[in-house]
Amino acid sequence: MVSIKDVAQAAGVSTATVSRVLANKSRVHAETRKRVSEAIQQLNYRPNLIARSLRAQKSARIGLVVSDIRNPFFTAISRAVEDAAYEQGYSVLMCNTDENPEKEELYLNLLHDENVAGIIFSPTQQFGAGLKSYKSTIPFVIIDRSVESKDVDMVLLDNVAAAYELTAHLIDNGYRSFAGLFGDSSTTGRERSRGFHNALKDHQLSPIATHFVAPRIKQGYETTMSLLAQNQKPDAIFTSNSLLTAGAFQAIRDSKLSVPDEVALVGFDETTWGALVDPPITIIAQPTEEIGRTATELLFQRISEPDRSPKTVILKGKLLQRGSSTPVNI
Repeated sequence: MVSIKDVAQAAGVSTATVSRVLANKSRVHAETRKRVSEAIQQLNYRPNLIARSLRAQKSARIGLVVSDIRNPFFTAISRAVEDAAYEQGYSVLMCNTDENPEKEELYLNLLHDENVAGIIFSPTQQFGAGLKSYKSTIPFVIIDRSVESKDVDMVLLDNVAAAYELTAHLIDNGYRSFAGLFGDSSTTGRERSRGFHNALKDHQLSPIATHFVAPRIKQGYETTMSLLAQNQKPDAIFTSNSLLTAGAFQAIRDSKLSVPDEVALVGFDETTWGALVDPPITIIAQPTEEIGRTATELLFQRISEPDRSPKTVILKGKLLQRGSSTPVNI
């Protein structure tokens, strides 16, 4: 492996001069800088970034911890974070917890040991007490799921308002028999359940069923199959994330029922498949690009201003009305 000493020897300079060139310091003569750069290129030298960050007590990497990378929502968030970080000269170490608190703790400790500059984090439902200990050593920004602590930056969706709007859309289109499928792994599912129930209550309606399940395709499929096997079937199914929506849609199709003529379906989050199936799925689209970029900007602000007051940014979803929830009389 080529070392910084090899580069210095090839360029005829000291290792300190090579370090100044790598750090883009101005106190290097143009001719010397050119000679060092040519030596770096000829020897294919790659600096030891870990050692450099340890010496400088600063890393050019941030961590991103998400709960399920298979969920298109988190895939889109990850892309937005990576783009925003890259523009600032940072790289991203991404970790996937699968809603598992043990994996979550493992990866948070790993990112701490890797000396990342900060962490953007979608916590499990069990996380909370550990935030204070991690936050004391690493800048944090929480996304998607709220935590009780107000002493941390957060970027969230107004889940209650979004779920209320989505449910009210179904009611306005004539649906009256509702079932709700909500993720059981975070505050997000509970908040969307609250908006769902608030809208029904305001219209003097009650759901025939509400289920909190793991936010996965399998659980969405199995729960919907059970609902459709009941004597009193829903005429509209509300799902709180795209994986549950996919499972519910598959179950409706396997039950040989028509969407929306026999049962309407609505959910959260934009996906490629949701707009391409027949009929396309009515959803609340989250501003994933804005969430990722805002979280990254807040993290960089926290890194440069560790003592500033915490910020909580609440963003709005957008209702996209499609064929899966057209009015019942049309």
